[in-house]
Amino acid sequence: MALLKRNQVFYLRRRVPRRYQPVEQRAVVWISLHTDSETFAKNKAERAWAQMVEAWEARLAGDTDDADARYEAARELARLRGFRYLDIDRVSRLPTPELIDRIDAVSVSADRPEKAEVAAILGTVPEPQITVSKALALYWDLARDKTFGKSADQLRRWRNPRIKAVRNFIATVGDKPIDAITRDDMLDFRQMWLERIETGEVTANSANKDLLHLGGVLKTVNTLKRLGLALPLGELSFREGEARTRPPFSVDWIKTRLMAPDALNGLNAEARGILLGMINTGYRPSEGAALTAETIRLDTEVPHISIEPEGRQLKSQYARRVIPLTGVSLEAFQAFPDGFPRYKDSASLSATVNKYLRGNGLLETPEHSFYSLRHSFEDRMLAAGIDDRIRRDVFGHRLDRERYGAGASLLHVRELLERLAL
Repeated sequence: MALLKRNQVFYLRRRVPRRYQPVEQRAVVWISLHTDSETFAKNKAERAWAQMVEAWEARLAGDTDDADARYEAARELARLRGFRYLDIDRVSRLPTPELIDRIDAVSVSADRPEKAEVAAILGTVPEPQITVSKALALYWDLARDKTFGKSADQLRRWRNPRIKAVRNFIATVGDKPIDAITRDDMLDFRQMWLERIETGEVTANSANKDLLHLGGVLKTVNTLKRLGLALPLGELSFREGEARTRPPFSVDWIKTRLMAPDALNGLNAEARGILLGMINTGYRPSEGAALTAETIRLDTEVPHISIEPEGRQLKSQYARRVIPLTGVSLEAFQAFPDGFPRYKDSASLSATVNKYLRGNGLLETPEHSFYSLRHSFEDRMLAAGIDDRIRRDVFGHRLDRERYGAGASLLHVRELLERLAL
């Protein structure tokens, strides 16, 4: 790095690295340090060279057919030259002194202005359009606050419905720029779902979820990218019929069929352990699968499990809770004190269990499923006259009134649950 003085002003003279030769015609650059003090010049030299390198990097990034990369590179190059990137229409309306400042800031090489700097400082690089598919790509980063604490499986289940909604829209309407989406486009999308509902292919609930997820993606991008669009998303949902709920297993069915000797022997040991653990706890299958040696606590006065956001996101703030272990569920956890590593980060648990139950005649009706054990546990607590506050605390549900105090002790809850344990 050479410091040389010209006309009482120090300059930095350096050879252009080979990497930047595609965007820099000069073999050697002279950078004015705007001082006649050698001390100040030495202090400014490193920063001046770093700024030059940043500008070359921005030019390299803009030397591409990728519209997004070219636009971002132009914005960065304008920033490095001390300006906010404005499109050419806005630049042309600037006050004359500001316009002259921008023109003067353009570097000149071999008596010719640098094309990349002209484009960046005078705003001739068009902003790329945000299509529906691009909106989805942007959405993952913009909505990352919604994924904090989610496990890999939870993240997959959160992403997939949004991917599906966008794909369905593109298949129906096309991958349009989001600022070009019209009310007719949205009505065409709704009509596609209406026809599928009429044929019985899908339910109104499924269609509404697609509309909701698509709208969520578009509105998030519109808001957080500050696009200011009036998206035509209102009044599109379908009226839903009575929601279907999973029926609970009867106590007799659990005792005589699910808990019958050898009934579950064909199911792999960990899935069997999670199922039996669910009978007297009512946890969600994913909650049982996520338990570990730290959250399965057997060597205490009251053996219990602790549902915590350990490596995953809980369904709600109320889902964090402790549940005493009783009956067959206590036995299951004594067999698996370290949890169920096979299913900790797997999405296959419910499918595996349901397939086994269905294939072995262990579903009480075709409407029953593995999850019906949770509903059964809730009904058993209700039939036993357990207080609503305790039921909701055990089940991980919100209480429809103010919560006061710490609630029932673990010992007291165990005494209540032992009365209905199987």
